[in-house]
Amino acid sequence: MRQLTKKEKEIMEFFWDRGPMFIRELQGCYGKEPNFSTLSTQVHTLQVDGFLDREAFGSNYRYFPVVSADEYCNSSIHGLIDEYLGSSYSNAVMGFVKNEKLSVDDLRRIIDKIEKGQ
Repeated sequence: MRQLTKKEKEIMEFFWDRGPMFIRELQGCYGKEPNFSTLSTQVHTLQVDGFLDREAFGSNYRYFPVVSADEYCNSSIHGLIDEYLGSSYSNAVMGFVKNEKLSVDDLRRIIDKIEKGQ
C-alpha cells in the first residue's frame, strides 16, 4: 500500500471519522477550499488506488473508505521499517530505546503481556 500525501491523508481522515460521503459533503468539511473539481480529482485518485470505493445514487456517487485507519497505519509502519531499517523490527525497537521513546521497563511490560497472551 502506498503512502498517502498530506492532502490525501487529510481527506481519508474525514472519511474515517465521518463515514460515507458525497463530494459536496466532503467539501463542507473544509469550507470554501478546495474547490469541488480539485476535491473530486483527489477523491477519484484515492478510489482508483483502492483507498475508497463508491456507490451510485442517481448521477452522483457516495464514497466510503475500504482501507481502515488501522490498516493504513500498520501498513505505513511496516513500510517504514522495511525501507529504513532493512525489515528489522528489533532495530526499530532499539531505535526507540536509544532515543528514549521506550524504556527497558516498558519492554519488560510488553514482554510480560506477550507471555500472558494479551
